[in-house]
Amino acid sequence: MLLADLVAVSAEVSATRARSAKIALLAQTLRRLTPDEATVAVSYLTGKPRQDRLGAGWATVYGIDATPADEASLEVLGVDAILDDLAATSGPGSKLRRETLLRDLFSAATSDEQKFLRGLILRNLRQGALEGVMADAVASALDVPGEHVRRAAMLEGDLVAVASRALAEGRQSLGRASLGVFTPVLPMLAKTSTSAGEAVRLLGRAFVESKLDGARIQVHREGERVKVFTRSLRDITSALPEVVTAALGYSARSFILDGEALLFGSSGPEQFQDSMSRFGSGPATEARPLAVFYFDCLHVDSADLIDRPLVERRAALEAAVPAESVVEGILTDDPDEADGFFERAVASGYEGVVVKDPDQAYEAGRRGAGWLKVKPTHTLDLVILAAEWGSGRREGWLSNLHLGARGPDGGYVMLGKTFKGLTDEMLAWQTERFLEIEDHRSGHVVYLRPEIVYEIAFDGVQRSTRYPGGVALRFARVKRHRDDKGPADADTIETVRSFARS
Repeated sequence: MLLADLVAVSAEVSATRARSAKIALLAQTLRRLTPDEATVAVSYLTGKPRQDRLGAGWATVYGIDATPADEASLEVLGVDAILDDLAATSGPGSKLRRETLLRDLFSAATSDEQKFLRGLILRNLRQGALEGVMADAVASALDVPGEHVRRAAMLEGDLVAVASRALAEGRQSLGRASLGVFTPVLPMLAKTSTSAGEAVRLLGRAFVESKLDGARIQVHREGERVKVFTRSLRDITSALPEVVTAALGYSARSFILDGEALLFGSSGPEQFQDSMSRFGSGPATEARPLAVFYFDCLHVDSADLIDRPLVERRAALEAAVPAESVVEGILTDDPDEADGFFERAVASGYEGVVVKDPDQAYEAGRRGAGWLKVKPTHTLDLVILAAEWGSGRREGWLSNLHLGARGPDGGYVMLGKTFKGLTDEMLAWQTERFLEIEDHRSGHVVYLRPEIVYEIAFDGVQRSTRYPGGVALRFARVKRHRDDKGPADADTIETVRSFARS
């Protein structure tokens, strides 16, 4: 198959809103693959190269100035072979070798292929073919229920491997998937609820657990061997010796546990960025060990629990690890009791709560309706300083917004960017309005006169060296245009910093 065929379907998927249409487009392409092409094509269509590390960053990729080819000639397997060479390049002269490989590749690529390859190599290819859509597309191509593919991918923790094997060997290969210690599975995720009480009303009797703001980890043990994986299934065992030591001290000798690792001080959980800084810094010193709190158990002493209800998994967890290592929670059918637990959790420094159906099986890799997260939502009125031209489905619209608070000198202090929460109607309106108040441009960024105020919801404020105010918003999203407010009514940088201090 030509790379151009994948580029074309990627563009179609990106421009298509309906999930069913995305699935149909992808399935049609998957049916045309040879067994050898399956692994590469599925990987590319989910937005990432097959190779783990390519050693080529933004400066290298965008530093290649190659005239695009007039006609498409690159084949999928040929591109993959070049990326294999790129991944294997190391040692003296490797920089020049990588540049040569990329220049030869880009010189053989059309303009559309060059754009696709840049996004693919840098792993920021936005095309809408997320793993959930791809799983359903594989199921459609094989004419099997989507649950069969999702379950196999859940158990093996690798949709690309499951999908490519099934496309190459047939649907019968899906039945060979099984849960195994040291094979990480995709984590179950939670949907959002407006309040803990509302979540309990919806679910009935439910577990209400403190929501930790750390790093999601999965800990596997078999005998004296332990491995630790991130939520993206990366092996980080060597970086967390304190987690390994603790796991070896638990009574169960074989398990798969789901939990969070974070810095935990005398007054409770520490700030997210502090935990992440420690998480990414390698083995801990004695003064800064990460604490681990578990909230689920998928396997214990030869028994798979992934299909068992949460109430049974929770009991197995409490029997396997010390009580102080289990996330605090209550089992209740009282909405008021749930709201009270939420308030106490937030006051103690937790991010919020997760409300869980006690009868829910573990839906790995899915945002299940049986888990509902509740976090306090804050809002600020901020000035829109600039906007960036969108790509994919938002091409032609000004999308990514630069957010600013009022500074002490009468200017504005940037706090970050967001494109979340923008409807098509708002995108169309703001594109027209922003161009009317354009001040100047730089590349794909349109800078504005500070006249427009948006109400921005966010989950928290963290310290940041990236922005001049020293703080940044977490999970910022647009609530509405405040047409009743001008820039003089916007919140100040001191107000924003007060959230970080609290």
